[in-house]
Amino acid sequence: MNFSVEDQSAVKKKLTIEVPLEDVTRELDNAYKELKKNAKVKGFRPGKTPRSVLERLYGKDVRADVSSRLIQDSFIEVLKESEMNVVGMPDIDPPELKAGEAFTFVATVEVNPELENYNIDGFQLKKTLYRATDEEVDAQLQMLRNNLARMVPIEEDRPVADGDYVVVDYEGLKDGKPFAETQRTENFSMKIGDGMIHPDIDAGLIGLKAGESTEVSVQFADDYFNEKLAGLAITFLIDLKEIREQHLPEIDDEMAKRLGQFESLDDLKAKINENLAMGYTKRQEQELNEQVFTALLDQQEFEVPESMVAHELENIVAEAKQKFAYHNTSMEELGLDDEQLNTNYRETAVNQVRRHMILGKIISQESLAISDEELESGYQEMADSFNQPVDVIKQFYAQNPERIDVFKHALLEKQAIKLIMDKSSIEEVEPELETPAEDDKTE
Repeated sequence: MNFSVEDQSAVKKKLTIEVPLEDVTRELDNAYKELKKNAKVKGFRPGKTPRSVLERLYGKDVRADVSSRLIQDSFIEVLKESEMNVVGMPDIDPPELKAGEAFTFVATVEVNPELENYNIDGFQLKKTLYRATDEEVDAQLQMLRNNLARMVPIEEDRPVADGDYVVVDYEGLKDGKPFAETQRTENFSMKIGDGMIHPDIDAGLIGLKAGESTEVSVQFADDYFNEKLAGLAITFLIDLKEIREQHLPEIDDEMAKRLGQFESLDDLKAKINENLAMGYTKRQEQELNEQVFTALLDQQEFEVPESMVAHELENIVAEAKQKFAYHNTSMEELGLDDEQLNTNYRETAVNQVRRHMILGKIISQESLAISDEELESGYQEMADSFNQPVDVIKQFYAQNPERIDVFKHALLEKQAIKLIMDKSSIEEVEPELETPAEDDKTE
């Protein structure tokens, strides 16, 4: 087996592989022998069809099958011989295989970069001592209060004013005809001033009384987030059904009880403080991790394989789409498409790949390993995060053994980060006070 390696970059290699003539001849002979046993050709008994006839009838298919097998076998052999650490799938454009000639093909592959050992001793880190404030607790209480608000029709006989809540039926016409993007919608609730459909519609409703109708012409901007409406002139026919006002509960023990899991307002406040503290703990951890990775990235530069970036980017975009769906928001409503998401998250994907590679190198250089006790602890932590019995988590991995290595590697990455933290000097600091901008300062 002859092969050569050409460096196209630190992480991209071009392999030229030559399969000797004798191997090509042997594989073709074997393929035609097998074909001859089973081929049914008119005018010939089974097993008696001449090879020349088989070549004429099936030659293209046979050469394609043999070519595929030779590429797979020889590629694996070259990887073993070269000890090349390939990531992702090779890029191979197979040439036509010809009888009586050696078979040469080119494979472009990506490999992990070769990293030097990292110095992980003595990092100077800062841990900000965030604390929940009364203002944050009050903001959370106000949000919960708004969630429990009731909308009731106003009692006084007056027209719509800015800030009112209204219920409308509406339909948008394009060139005087119904239009799919603005089809008739009934009992639609909106707040005047929020521009949920369009600010011109809000303005057109001001001054109307319940039971009245109006017609509002809207010219959508060329860069409107919904591309199917961008640049269009739509006439909206609107029936105002109700004017409503928001009734907010008092922030007291009764409000806390309405949330279903608290006996008093003090219990609710304690839970809010607990959640805020957990959020700040996570923020502290993220900030410390950022400081660690900044220090590690400064030690050496390296390229990352594009196939790994693409895989990471695919996962990030999929997770973003899941979040949109969870919040009942579509990409179209946000004015986004797959290309924009890939552009927006590409840098994040590259940084994630760099971090995985750095941690992988540290795991190797420090000979880190996961003990049975640490694996059990990892299962329990995951069970707690998903609010599931630990046996359910174990059963999942028992049924999906291919994911166990990924899970173990994630635990090893956490172990590597903890090792670095243990070797670092961590200074606790108070949060920096936000200072008002010059324009905000009073004379």
